[in-house]
Amino acid sequence: MNRSLRFPLATGAATAVLALALQGPAQAHNAASTGALAGAMHPLLGLDHLAMLLTVGATGALLSPALLLWALGGGVLGALLGAAGLELPGLELLAAAAVLALGLWTLLARRLAGEGQVGLQTLQRTSGAVVAAAVMVHALLHGLEAPRDAGSLAWWAGALLASIAISGGTTLLLRRLSVAASLTASLQGNRSPSR
Repeated sequence: MNRSLRFPLATGAATAVLALALQGPAQAHNAASTGALAGAMHPLLGLDHLAMLLTVGATGALLSPALLLWALGGGVLGALLGAAGLELPGLELLAAAAVLALGLWTLLARRLAGEGQVGLQTLQRTSGAVVAAAVMVHALLHGLEAPRDAGSLAWWAGALLASIAISGGTTLLLRRLSVAASLTASLQGNRSPSR
């Protein structure tokens, strides 16, 4: 495996495992407070929320930043379905499993791409569907717990902005770390040993 990918992958895997191990029924999953600040804090209060956003960001960094748009689409659809009252049995567990599934898919897709076993376009389309589905399942919870009062639009705006900042920021950071690691490795490889 590419040395520059080990740290981000290990970090993402550790975050997902920690979220699944420590999170009982998600603490952020109950009736949400109203307002933009409450909405912005909501994705940060549950480890499963944060793990999903970090995993989406890592997926964007490792496969394609365009996958962030698929995540947005899945999030909007899931939130709308949740707000309409769609509930699935075991949704809390399913949302936590979606984090792990997305992380595992990212590792598999990265490996398939590196080995040239799957065409890039096919891989990106399939990855887009996996990202959208994982985020949609998780966003169902947001739709079910979001406030339904005069401050709900502000809550949604806050939650959306925080989610974009976390996922987008993770993508940018990991892409920069990967570029920096590649540059450092190439500089070290170009140095001739002094005698």
